[in-house]
Order: sequence, then C-alpha cells, then structure tokens
Amino acid sequence: MRRLHPEPGEIAPEEAVAGLAGRETLVLNMVASADGRATLDGRSGPLSGAADREVFHLLRAQADAIVVGPGTLREERYGRFTKNAELRARRAAAGRAPEPLGIVLARDLDLPWEIPLFAEPEARVAVYTPAGGAAPDVAAAVEVHEAAGPAEAIADARARHGLRCVLAEGGPHLNARLLAAGLVDELFLTLSPLLAGGAEALTVVEGEIGGPRGLRLEQAIEADSALLLRYRVIG
Repeated sequence: MRRLHPEPGEIAPEEAVAGLAGRETLVLNMVASADGRATLDGRSGPLSGAADREVFHLLRAQADAIVVGPGTLREERYGRFTKNAELRARRAAAGRAPEPLGIVLARDLDLPWEIPLFAEPEARVAVYTPAGGAAPDVAAAVEVHEAAGPAEAIADARARHGLRCVLAEGGPHLNARLLAAGLVDELFLTLSPLLAGGAEALTVVEGEIGGPRGLRLEQAIEADSALLLRYRVIG
C-alpha cells in the first residue's frame, strides 16, 4: 500500500486503521465505483479488491460492534464477522471479544434468518426494531430490543455492552439514517477503479441526511489503482 496523504510512503495495512480500537467512535466503511455506484448486481463484493478486503477485515478487528441493515444482510448473506483464527487471536490479545457484537437496525423482524450469520453459535446479534418482538430459534445468540431509531439503538447497545468502537457497514439507506442522526464520526471510502454505469444506481448514502455534511481528508492510500480514503465527518 502506498500512502499519498498525509505522509507519502509505503505503509502496512494495519496503519490504515490506526487509532480506532478502544476509542468511542462510530465509523462508516463503504466501497464505490469511480462513478459512484455502491453495488454491482445488488452486491458490494464485486467492487472490492484485495487491499480493500484486507482493510475491511482489519476494521472489523478494531470494532466492538458492527452495524448493518437488513437489506445488506440479505444481499451479502453475512456469515461470521471475524473470518479467521489469527484475527480472533489478535482481538483477544487486545482485550476484545473474539467476535464483535452484530447490531441490526430494522423496521421489523422480517430478516433473512436463514443466512450463515444466524447459524453460527459463536455469533452475538442485537436486533433493534421500533416494535420489538421475539427472534426465531437460531444457533446464534440473538437479542431483540425496542428502539425508535438509530440514536436510541446505538445508545442502548453502548450501555448494555460497553461498546467503544462501532463499525457501520451499510447499506446506503442505513447510512443516511446514521448520518441524519449525527452518529457518524469517520468515513472509510474505497473508490474502486471501475466504471459501473447503470440507471438510478445507489450511491453510498441514499436518503435525506438533513443537509450536506462536511468531510476532512485524514488519509489517502493507493493500492492496485484503488483509492482508500479516510475522512473525518465535520459537518
């Protein structure tokens, strides 16, 4: 990886995510094509290259919890958040749980309960909906809580679980809700070296956010023609 800003030079992937673990923050991580599309054929995976995937997993390794919307759960068919034993050991050595808590912000309990995540006995998932309710019988440890919106849900999850670093992975409609609630501190955005085209393509933020939000560039990295950008949300 080659850092372009603030100090040009080669860096280790771990440096790209420095300063997150143990700090109370909410970080948004997304990938987009060069023309701004957030998915190809409904999924973000085809936009992601090797460097972006490495940073993606390193970001997860810093996080106490990962926030996701039901659409992304369904389209990406989420499995276990920490993918290998090395990352789980790294988390444990740093005093974090081997697996981050999953937080699902949903309007109801119409979720893809058949995906691999809910079949993992090691997975812990907190589902927040306006109406509450009860989860079906799945292998994962699932809690359902009532919350009117993202701010109430994140505050409740922090209080219940002692969360510090929270990582949000979208999708675009959830990103808009988090930004509108003023919850996002940083944005990690990878610009993939692809032109996707397509009519009415989703962007990384889809929906009203209560006015433009300013960003300050903290870091820019080039890897295999992709740009990995780290911004501070200042607006």
